[in-house]
Amino acid sequence: MRKIIINEFLTLDGVIQGPGGPGEDTTGSFELGGWVAKKSDDISDEILMEIMMQPYDLLLGRVTYEIWEPYWPAQTGPIAEKFTQVKKYVASRTRQEGSWRGTVFLNGDAVEQVKALKASDGPDLQMWGSADFIHSLMEHGLIDQMNIFIHPIILGKGKKLFCDGAVPGNFKLTRHTVSTKGVILATYEADGEVEFGNAGE
Repeated sequence: MRKIIINEFLTLDGVIQGPGGPGEDTTGSFELGGWVAKKSDDISDEILMEIMMQPYDLLLGRVTYEIWEPYWPAQTGPIAEKFTQVKKYVASRTRQEGSWRGTVFLNGDAVEQVKALKASDGPDLQMWGSADFIHSLMEHGLIDQMNIFIHPIILGKGKKLFCDGAVPGNFKLTRHTVSTKGVILATYEADGEVEFGNAGE
């Protein structure tokens, strides 16, 4: 059984869109891209590198894939090499082929194909960006772990990590660090069902 792990840069108001640069993702006339640039430090960089160097395959939505497809093959360094080396599963209703080595498109019912991938042998499946795809997987309770980089920033608009429709679930905090720039680096793992009661009992 493979775990599905989401890795996201998140603002205080839940936005994950365009963290890397001004032109990264302008969907919906979003013009606030590049908001992580001044918030990185040695602490966050070390944890990010640790996550990216683990064994995994990538699981991406089409929009994120099309942002990465021309970018990462043109880069050098350990992250670029790792991304090129791993298999990349991409959910898309419109594309069947890609130029990035190791790409496999999930056409048709992507959720059912992800369930089959999750049940198969192989490394864990890491996700970055891919807001719409993540929402679909959350609606089916398929997320096992979240590595969230919570930034002390409010943007007021943009694609959100969480939305209505997710299957209720309990998560436990298994790791947390605070960077010198106030970024909270938190890892949450799925931990059964939500427990309900009356506050104050």
